[in-house]
Amino acid sequence: MPKIKTSRVKYPEGWELIEPTLRDLEAKMREAENDTHDGKRKCEALWPIFRISHQKSRYIYDLYYRRKEIKKELYEFCLDQGYADKNLIAKWKKPGYERLCCLRCIQTRDHNFATTCVCRVPKHLREEKVIECVHCGCKGCASGD
Repeated sequence: MPKIKTSRVKYPEGWELIEPTLRDLEAKMREAENDTHDGKRKCEALWPIFRISHQKSRYIYDLYYRRKEIKKELYEFCLDQGYADKNLIAKWKKPGYERLCCLRCIQTRDHNFATTCVCRVPKHLREEKVIECVHCGCKGCASGD
């Protein structure tokens, strides 16, 4: 007879402190996913989803690395359960990527001439001063800005 899988998740200590914020962000995410995208370009429909995902990952990153308010067990639980993007957080820890908006902006296969996104160019080096990234709607995530 096969084992019965239960969906009960044991939450680590400190979960009750960050749960309300994560629930609010999940509600915003559901709202952004269900929002109509009439009159928007195809790429613009995904921008709110990218922003909320970035916000959740940055919240957990700041709690663990900057403010040191949560323990490693809770941080790893959040990464394992998908509350934060572990690949994006790994990039934030490297110099030059502290303000990275999304991973698509640094993937060279998604851009012309095998370069990175225009939002990665520092503001003082841009020809046009106001720019929006096609992938996520970022207005600039270069570390030198």
